[in-house]
Amino acid sequence: MNTFTTPFSARLRAETREAHHTTESQRYVSALTAGDLDLAGYITLVVQHHAIYAALEGVAETMRHDPLAGPFVDDALTRLPALARDLQCLLGPGWQERIEPTPATAAYAARINAVCAGSAERFIAHHYTRYLGDLSGGRHVGQCVSRHYGVTSDAGAAFYTFDQIADQKSYKEAYRARLDALALDEDGRTALLDEVLVAYGHNIAVFTDLARLVPATTRKGAA
Repeated sequence: MNTFTTPFSARLRAETREAHHTTESQRYVSALTAGDLDLAGYITLVVQHHAIYAALEGVAETMRHDPLAGPFVDDALTRLPALARDLQCLLGPGWQERIEPTPATAAYAARINAVCAGSAERFIAHHYTRYLGDLSGGRHVGQCVSRHYGVTSDAGAAFYTFDQIADQKSYKEAYRARLDALALDEDGRTALLDEVLVAYGHNIAVFTDLARLVPATTRKGAA
């Protein structure tokens, strides 16, 4: 691939395609979307999301006025209020005292806090990995979750709904245009790409850990 003529957003997609596929094919993800988990198995994912987005959106506030990262910080993407509503619905009052991230999730959040506040490239990498995924495959996951686990976009699955984004396709196109316009040299682009792969690695580790929640025999009969 000619990195001098290929749009950076296209390069990102091409060079992370394998990691993206590995994430989507994780056993926990397959069980979640097939309805093979119990409600507790779904709630555990919501808890992990809360820890991850607490880290990412906390850093986002510090990057809001950064010349490179600032244009990516958009309140329309913010997920923490939706996750709080979901956990209130799923766990009831006092949910804040009843949640704890897994070690894999804690490591993911720690990585975000350690590298993003001091690096626009690495912040954008984690921002891109999470939110572009939410706006793409996340829609399908949300539909599956609502169908299988008795939750709705108002109660229990608000995380998957972006009320402030009317046209997600156009939003994603504009987001990719911002990536293409980033004033980064090749070292900066490589750092961003490398951190996207790190983010995928953490995401895969979280799902690998959550695979323990998948029943030994699913409705497809898989062991």
